[in-house]
Amino acid sequence: MRQLLPPPDGADDAGLDGAALADAYRVPAGRHLRVNFVAALDGAISVEGRSGGLGSDGDRRVFRMLRALADAVLVGAGTAAAEGYRPVLADSAVGLLRAELGRPPVAPVVIVSGRASLAPDDQLVTAAVAPTHLVTCAAADPDRRAVLSAAGVEVLVCGDEDVDLPVALDQLADRGLEQLVCEGGPALFGAALTAGVVDELDLSIAPLLVGGGPGLLPRALPDVARAELGQVLTEDDVLFTRWSLRS
Repeated sequence: MRQLLPPPDGADDAGLDGAALADAYRVPAGRHLRVNFVAALDGAISVEGRSGGLGSDGDRRVFRMLRALADAVLVGAGTAAAEGYRPVLADSAVGLLRAELGRPPVAPVVIVSGRASLAPDDQLVTAAVAPTHLVTCAAADPDRRAVLSAAGVEVLVCGDEDVDLPVALDQLADRGLEQLVCEGGPALFGAALTAGVVDELDLSIAPLLVGGGPGLLPRALPDVARAELGQVLTEDDVLFTRWSLRS
């Protein structure tokens, strides 16, 4: 993997792997929400309903690195179900990478669902070592919330009729989960942008044309969000970009 922006100098031009890739994506201590997506040249974010069809070896390395650097993985319930999310365990590729970087090998997955749409027999509940967190709202079925809590899920009620993301991030930070990587889907990304809580977009651009289906933001935002390009890496014609969204 090569760095295009900022322009490399000297030995940095040799390529980014291991510790150098971690340094390229590490952020200062403190609260930070980054959103990670892969998209085709035409903006498509999936092939036959799954993002994996757009991935490459480099994209998978970046995906694992962002998870390894994060305190927790934030994802919408629909994306977690469609992509078959599993807990981040110590013996997984991400867990081993986290240990290499001197971080706790396990990390919680945080599901966002206004309806508390997480089954108590889901592997995110039954197989989790670091308890899965569920961010929901007061309007969600209280019995469902109670069942999930009894099953070991950390249930965070944030907001009344809808999930209040700023409150949710406050509650997660209070639990030591300050640096988060959000993996979608588009509805959660749009809600986070609308709430003004996104610090960074990490967008992998695959050299593919797919057509059909929604893109990163299928609905218009209340206000246009301006992004500033800070970094571009490349491998196998894939561009790995980092965009700052908050000053």
